[in-house]
Amino acid sequence: MSVRSSGSRALLLADAAKEFAADVQYYLTLHPRQLPSRYLYDALGSALFDAICRLPWYGITRAEARLLETHGPDVFDRLERVSTIVELGSGDGEKLRVLVQSGASHARPLTIHFVDVSSAALTASARTLSELDEVAIVLHETTYEAGLEELAEQPRTAGRTLAVFLGSNIGNFDAPGADEFLRAIRRGLLPGDGLLLGADLVKPERALRLAYDDPLGVTAAFNRNLLVRINRELGGDFDVDAFGHRAVWNEAASRVEMHLVAQRAQRVRIPAAELEVSFDQGERIWTESSYKYEPKQIVAMLESAGFQCAAQWIDAVDRFALTLVEAV
Repeated sequence: MSVRSSGSRALLLADAAKEFAADVQYYLTLHPRQLPSRYLYDALGSALFDAICRLPWYGITRAEARLLETHGPDVFDRLERVSTIVELGSGDGEKLRVLVQSGASHARPLTIHFVDVSSAALTASARTLSELDEVAIVLHETTYEAGLEELAEQPRTAGRTLAVFLGSNIGNFDAPGADEFLRAIRRGLLPGDGLLLGADLVKPERALRLAYDDPLGVTAAFNRNLLVRINRELGGDFDVDAFGHRAVWNEAASRVEMHLVAQRAQRVRIPAAELEVSFDQGERIWTESSYKYEPKQIVAMLESAGFQCAAQWIDAVDRFALTLVEAV
């Protein structure tokens, strides 16, 4: 296995820091106040999310792993001659390892591109797949959108490309954002290339609330770590203990919302974002939305973006869907 990184890390980090400051400045002045969910995933945030995925109340990861292990060979049977895999949001690489190993007799040699804003996640993914033969790995420490643009400019190899977007990360986009993102993926693919999408399904409210507000408080720590990151990287003076975690099920919008709730009135300074902001007691910062779907909604969303459904597999235990589509 060979591993290489794309672009200048120093420049990428400098640009990322500027973008972080600009986003904090903009989103914290909105009403309701918000912070983009992608900033939850620094090194500590990624480790906390890995812990969330192991909690008994968070079934997404286990459901998706079951589907990948059972239907991984079907993916490569239906999408023949895959020579390149692009995973958007690499996590720890374990799910992709399961998929690649299931198609061992189909896809070799193979080039895998990992695209993630978290260097820790990229490193973990490369380590997880290091045991595989005839696999070259390229790491892209950048946003999904920038990574897609970068990959679209690279020369194509023989064979098909399979884009992979797992973990129900599509649920972090609202409907217009999901549509635009899927269209961006489609623009980076040729007709006949594939996309494998994992998406969480609507389930009872109690199960959803436990998944996003677990009794051990791991998800609360994951959410509040965003304030720790602002303090560390942007010089903020958030009193982290003065913000609580709250997860709510918005049935009308079919989404779980995560919020940080001010426990007292306070004023926060964030020098690198050139921002001072006051919070009233009870005021919220909206940090993440996780949309839940019905199976037919997923297919319709993908077809609207320029894909044709090849197969859809559903985990009945934890209500999760894995959908394979081809670019048309």
